[in-house]
Amino acid sequence: METRLLLVEDDPEIARVVRDMFLREGYEVTWATTGLEGWEDFQKATYDLCLIDIMLPEMDGLTLCKNIRWNSNVPLIIISARKEDFHKVEGLNLGADDYIAKPFSLKELKARVESQLRRWRRYQGIPKDEQKTSFHGHLTVFWEQQRVEVNETIITLTVKEFELLKVLAQNPQRVFSKSELFEHVWQQIDEQGLHTVTVHVKSLRDKLSDPVKTPKFIQTVWGKGYQFIGERL
Repeated sequence: METRLLLVEDDPEIARVVRDMFLREGYEVTWATTGLEGWEDFQKATYDLCLIDIMLPEMDGLTLCKNIRWNSNVPLIIISARKEDFHKVEGLNLGADDYIAKPFSLKELKARVESQLRRWRRYQGIPKDEQKTSFHGHLTVFWEQQRVEVNETIITLTVKEFELLKVLAQNPQRVFSKSELFEHVWQQIDEQGLHTVTVHVKSLRDKLSDPVKTPKFIQTVWGKGYQFIGERL
């Protein structure tokens, strides 16, 4: 099976050189020219590594790294013309595994990609838990099947409701603002979308029988957003 790379770079000259080099090496490469396009591509397929520029239209590279990391442990390498330590540290804190500054040699980039892939494959060799998680309060989520059960009864969630539950439950105790959730789940940046998040969270709570005043799963952090407080069994 070919190694699949996601390249998110808005400079066509750089992107074509990088893409063509990895194609010659036998990789399968998907090239996105905006952060939002890269996020959409990431959700449509499975990748072994992502190469992401920082300065991107529609959604910047740091935000894209953050969104990807909330969903996956796939290796992330930031490529950027920005050499300031601040941007390197911020990228690494958001979950990037490496940072390479422009201009860079293709030989160095290839070596860094291969190094991250070796680590990722060792990680992938660790047996995975069953693709489901159970929580106190009789909630069970089957991630691959996108199925949710409460008291062993299947609960019908919309696609957006499941995505909200997924990002919250897979990042427990982290407080997500409404704008972060809207950007992540709806793939848009729009202040008008905050009400949409409120409506969907309310619907999700109703279906999970999770009261606002005494929550078992989703807690409102007033003035900040929402966090998942469910305890795993």
